[in-house]
Amino acid sequence: MSFGAAAFRTAILCFSTLVPACVHAEEIDTEHLFGFTIGTDVGSVGEREFQSQTTGRFSKTAGNYGAVNQELELEFVPINNFRIEVGGSFASYDINGVPGFEDRSQLDWQGASVDLRYKLFDRKSAPFGLTFALETHADRFDDITAAPARKYGTELTMALDRELIPNRVVAAFNLLYEPEWTHLFGTAVAEQESTAGVAVAVMAQIRAGFLIGGEVRYLRKYGGIGFDDFAGQALFAGPTAYWQLSERSRLTVAWSPQLWGRPAGSIATLELVNFERHQARVIFGVNF
Repeated sequence: MSFGAAAFRTAILCFSTLVPACVHAEEIDTEHLFGFTIGTDVGSVGEREFQSQTTGRFSKTAGNYGAVNQELELEFVPINNFRIEVGGSFASYDINGVPGFEDRSQLDWQGASVDLRYKLFDRKSAPFGLTFALETHADRFDDITAAPARKYGTELTMALDRELIPNRVVAAFNLLYEPEWTHLFGTAVAEQESTAGVAVAVMAQIRAGFLIGGEVRYLRKYGGIGFDDFAGQALFAGPTAYWQLSERSRLTVAWSPQLWGRPAGSIATLELVNFERHQARVIFGVNF
């Protein structure tokens, strides 16, 4: 084992000793554990859930920028290892004095989405869990500028996770790619863009049903659906907390500020053209 791997394992083991020994650690379910990363668990056959996901994005290069997206979703597990999620979303924008953006203040229905997930490997019987996710969405306006548009996108994610310490510490890794097509209303402008990136998350169970940790994401933006028109890159990192509120309800809270970024052709230390300075997410779910 390399020195770095040994040091990391030792740090995790030391951290686990901070958890009170008298507290019984429950089995960790990663389906809704993280804020911006996804785990490999998809639920049990016949399981049904309602979920509210609120995502806020704030601050650009100058002026005032705030965008809040509210998604309402229903999840079903019709067969083993396969989950279906359908939802609709509303979005509000407060944009004033941002260079290159029209001033807007609006609240409107944004669009609909379908999320399909299939778990190929279960980490309980394999060295790691592996799930493939495909989420497609159709929106009525651009999610960055709020300009009226017809927008379609598909996010493809490969998720892996593994328990570093059984029922105590779990880590997840995501590899993602999201191509999008946008046609602005009232113009002949049709745009293609894509986002690619990786995400890493680690969560530790402090007491039964309560976990804290953090997520790190590195994202790259492109001006087309390929990788030949680089537009910018950003690194986000921040804390995440998960509460199992009751046997049927849960709450996840995450905050992810941009630590570093750079638009293409710039020497700036933050990428505030295609990304925001702060991103936050609150997820509430209940089984029924």
